[in-house]
Amino acid sequence: MSKNIESGETLLRVEHLCQYFGFNKAVDDVSFDIKKGEVFGLVGESGCGKTTTGRTIIKLYDATDGDVYFKGTRIVAGTRTYFERIKNAKREYGEKIVAAAGNDVEIAKLKAELAEIINECKALIKKARHDTKNCDREYSDKLVAALKEEYLPKLAAMPDGEVKNTVTKEYKAKLHKAKRTKLVTNIQMIFQDPIASLDPRMTVKEIISEGLIIQGEKDKAVIEERVCEMLELVGLVREHAGRYPHEFSGGQRQRIGIARSIIMNPELIIADEPVSALDVSIQAQVINLLNELREKFGLTILFIAHDLSVVKYFSDRIGVMYFGKMVELASSDELFAHPLHPYTKSLLSAIPLPDPIHEKKRKRIVYNFLESHDYTVDKPTMREISPNHFVYCNNAEFAAYQKELEGGES
Repeated sequence: MSKNIESGETLLRVEHLCQYFGFNKAVDDVSFDIKKGEVFGLVGESGCGKTTTGRTIIKLYDATDGDVYFKGTRIVAGTRTYFERIKNAKREYGEKIVAAAGNDVEIAKLKAELAEIINECKALIKKARHDTKNCDREYSDKLVAALKEEYLPKLAAMPDGEVKNTVTKEYKAKLHKAKRTKLVTNIQMIFQDPIASLDPRMTVKEIISEGLIIQGEKDKAVIEERVCEMLELVGLVREHAGRYPHEFSGGQRQRIGIARSIIMNPELIIADEPVSALDVSIQAQVINLLNELREKFGLTILFIAHDLSVVKYFSDRIGVMYFGKMVELASSDELFAHPLHPYTKSLLSAIPLPDPIHEKKRKRIVYNFLESHDYTVDKPTMREISPNHFVYCNNAEFAAYQKELEGGES
């Protein structure tokens, strides 16, 4: 597995993503991108916003703000920034208009400027809502147009007969699927709790094939064969297709969840702590399975976890989250060799090793946000400390981190 993907096509791009639930900022101004074929690890303690980030990307939640681009198409667009800009402009220009009382020319000018800002923001809001709502339909329309371009000239040139009937049947089946295909279908999710994510009243066959049926597959023989193929691919057997989720162990249930995702031929998989509910030996099996599937299908994976030892083994790059913020982002090797943010150091110090001598000497670093940072005046932003190594810091911390990095490399 390649450990340093520094170039290539960007499959997913997240820009200033925010997901607020009332006053709770679950995800706050998070930005990153994932290259095609890469495993991007997203780590942090429970409640830091990892899972919410993944669920917002796949559109299970409506984003509060920010944008998500998949294969160059905007699939998620929040509108909070535009509404806040309108609100702030009304307040600012209202004060200016009051101050300009009696000067009709100046007031007219200010009102015109305010109207221009409001109209611009309303246009951006309309575009954001349009992109979020219509990205799947537009993708489907492109697939339909491509099929028509491929099949219609071919069918027009064919003489009537059995061959033409077969091709026509094939064309109609593909057209039916294309009309029901969504862009977001190319992103699939493996959920954290394997038993909670599987319907107990559905058989394994029904669970795995549900996506195919929704997409428009009607041929029962094709569905049967695809389900059995997926079961064997994830280490189960054909006989398991008729059983129910409660008849399986935790590791087997997670394999069923993986099969349900893979059967849709996705380009990106969001794996939300897929091994945290499993025994250590089963964790290794599931991680190895994901690695094999990645190599076989060329998958790109957003791997969400809090176990840094697993993430180091599996990921090409790692993003560290704390209280909804991305605080550090670097390649896996770089992050473990030169952690800079105090929270990252705290996480790394918590990794246990099967060595009693090392464990006796291991010092646990405790991270306290208020003690570690002073952001009262000098505000932090995400900055590149060294090539492709980003840390959330202010000016003073930026200088200190650069000095620390230079000292560590010398």
